Amino acid sequence: MTKYTSLFLGLVLAAACTQVDYPDRFVQTAGVPKVDFVRYADKDVIITQANMEEVVCLVGENLTSIHDIYFNDQAAVLNSSYMTAKTLVVAVPKNMPAVQTDKIYMITKDSTVVTYDFKVLPPAPKLTGMSLEWAQPGETVTLYGSYLFAPLTVEFPGVDPVEVSSSAGTSVDVVVPAGAQPGKVKVNTASGTAQSVFMYKDSRGMLFDFDGLTGLDNHGWNGHSSRDDDGTGISGRFFQFGDGSVELTGSWEEANFSFVYWPGSWNTPENYQDGPMGARLLDLADFSDWQNMALKFEIFVPSSNPWNNTPMHICMAGVEDVTFGNADILDIYGNTVAGANNRYMSGDGRPSAPRAIWEPWKATGSFSTGDKWQTVTIPLTDFNLGWDGNPASYGVSASSFASLWMFITNGGKEYPEGSCTPIIKIDNIRAVPYK
Repeated sequence: MTKYTSLFLGLVLAAACTQVDYPDRFVQTAGVPKVDFVRYADKDVIITQANMEEVVCLVGENLTSIHDIYFNDQAAVLNSSYMTAKTLVVAVPKNMPAVQTDKIYMITKDSTVVTYDFKVLPPAPKLTGMSLEWAQPGETVTLYGSYLFAPLTVEFPGVDPVEVSSSAGTSVDVVVPAGAQPGKVKVNTASGTAQSVFMYKDSRGMLFDFDGLTGLDNHGWNGHSSRDDDGTGISGRFFQFGDGSVELTGSWEEANFSFVYWPGSWNTPENYQDGPMGARLLDLADFSDWQNMALKFEIFVPSSNPWNNTPMHICMAGVEDVTFGNADILDIYGNTVAGANNRYMSGDGRPSAPRAIWEPWKATGSFSTGDKWQTVTIPLTDFNLGWDGNPASYGVSASSFASLWMFITNGGKEYPEGSCTPIIKIDNIRAVPYK
């Protein structure tokens, strides 16, 4: 028990149990305890349940006969300084019970067990993520978080709460109800309510939806374009890496395994027009609080064509690193370089721009999404690596997010030999708050 906990218990006891005359020295008594009721330690209100780590006061008879005390199957710390024959102040254990019996177990020195009905509530729930933020009504999604204990209800905007009777505590499955509207999701448990930071069908900070909402598409050297929905799309058109026949070996395979968007035009001076093509991404999303933001997108990798090797470099850079046109620009070191260049990606004698390197296949050796879409979240603070996978030579700022290059390549890092012929579909690339 820390000195702060002891101090708190002392203050609570002084405030709540001042009517009791405490003996100079604690003496363990014989017999069995009897509890009449439990109340808050800091106020005279009788309770039948409490949260973990909450301090409570048992009131009854012969409580000095208690040698050990458990809430469910979790032992609580007894301090004889806060025990009298009629009152016992104790903090509910902070650990979740393996078996929840909703009882207090009071054990005497001779091992006699006396029980008292009392429910321990977990802390208020927290929501941290959703398996597919762009799920359609009728689809089953998984919500992630902590203390998600059933029974609980899940609320999507615009519809009635959905009741859920079982959950794993750290996740809960729910069917998206008909009529669900875009917005934040809530979970209600006996301990409280959690509201998500993420949004269902989030269109904030949308950079590329490939359907015309933003209108932005591939805008670089290679004229890649999005694909029409082939029946697997999540919300219309999408972008696809690979076609299931081209091998992914980790080499520079920009024609089949990259998506490039560079802001600007072929004009000199450069023109970041208001229209959809050429706009800086930082004009479409507010990156001023980038440390608390993430790049999100939905991904679909069919089980027939899994992704087994080669990381994805996700590089966002400012106009000091790259523009679409041939107009010369000054890089961060004052060097004059062509606006349309790949030096910021690969270095090519200069420090490469910071990026995130995503390796979803690494843990198991193979990655697919099981023939369904899922949401990917990559914090912008992860944009801190260079071409070779080592820490970047310089950092990002709010002005660094003007362009985007998603390139599946080994970069300057060696990986085990191997190849695969993956199909990797992405949609709804957006920059949004995530914490």
